[in-house]
Amino acid sequence: MIGKSSLFLRNTFRSLARYHDDGGVPGGNLPFSLTNRYKLTAYFVLFFGSGFGAPFLILRHQLLKK
Repeated sequence: MIGKSSLFLRNTFRSLARYHDDGGVPGGNLPFSLTNRYKLTAYFVLFFGSGFGAPFLILRHQLLKK
């Protein structure tokens, strides 16, 4: 009897942990919102611009350093 109840509880908690979110919402698991296109564009420009511009800023700093 105890074995069956523990098996039932274990399966119940697994299913709750596995299916706790309704899902199916595009962008629901992202840390930023997709609804405002201008804010999203600014995030992308800052993210990719910082990665692309960092080597040039480091090079400029090294060349101007005494």
